[in-house]
Amino acid sequence: MVKKGMNFQHLKTFCTVLRERSMTAASQKLFLTQPAVSQQIRQLEEDVGIELLIRGVRQVRATPQGQLLYEYAQRILGLVDESRLAIQAMQAEVSGLLRVGTLNSIGLHLIGPVFGLFLKNNNKVRLQLKYGRGAEIVRMLERGEVDVALLPDTQKEYSMEPSDCEATPLFKEKMVLVTGVKDAKVPNSIDLNQYNLLPVISLANEYAGFENTLEKALKKRSMRVRPVFESSNVGTLKRVVEAKLGWGFLPEHSVIKQLNADRLRKIEVTDFEYEISMTIYVPKIQKVAMAVDVFMKALQQQL
Repeated sequence: MVKKGMNFQHLKTFCTVLRERSMTAASQKLFLTQPAVSQQIRQLEEDVGIELLIRGVRQVRATPQGQLLYEYAQRILGLVDESRLAIQAMQAEVSGLLRVGTLNSIGLHLIGPVFGLFLKNNNKVRLQLKYGRGAEIVRMLERGEVDVALLPDTQKEYSMEPSDCEATPLFKEKMVLVTGVKDAKVPNSIDLNQYNLLPVISLANEYAGFENTLEKALKKRSMRVRPVFESSNVGTLKRVVEAKLGWGFLPEHSVIKQLNADRLRKIEVTDFEYEISMTIYVPKIQKVAMAVDVFMKALQQQL
């Protein structure tokens, strides 16, 4: 039984812990100390009168009651974000065509919800979402074919920088190894020498910097890996991995829902880690500055 009203900030922290599956990672995301995050979770558990998290050595996961609260909390936080965007759009009188360029692996999970809020709260805005490979989106930005681009750090991933653009880092994205295989013979953590333990599913042509770094790490260990399936479509890869056909590295934001629902397992790789800096690129001369500004704020609220 709920003992008293729940604190909004505590709900946000709780959702972040489950998304990150770690108190430490959540504290970094929220710019809080780990003890502060732990205290907020304990206070929330006291408020609702039940344990919400199962605390493991390296990861945390929700109890059945915690998963239920997580689903409701996501709706609550979503409504708050929606109201903020509606107020911002109304105040800024946002109108016109906004063209956004990004990768397939980013658009569905990050930009899609923001576009939904835009269309729901402002009928004067027209939206276009353009997909392409990273270098292609950079060229589209330079030719004026998109007004804003959400991409991984282009210098690190593609060895190029869009000219006459301002770059705003948004968040760090981890590449995580995931599988649908629940067999006890598959460990919860491996070192990279065990990468061939299961068939490899590969995300190709999206994050060149990651692919090069992983290839170098494998060569250093004299390993040769031949993926059994490759695609640039994250949705397709998730279905293949969920079908227990192997494992592969995917952007963490794209598999959070499946991890929390125990449809996928996250495998810790003890001697390999890669982070992608997700960045918004906007031309310095901007014709739809109001729409871009509201879009950026809405995107930050989704993180």
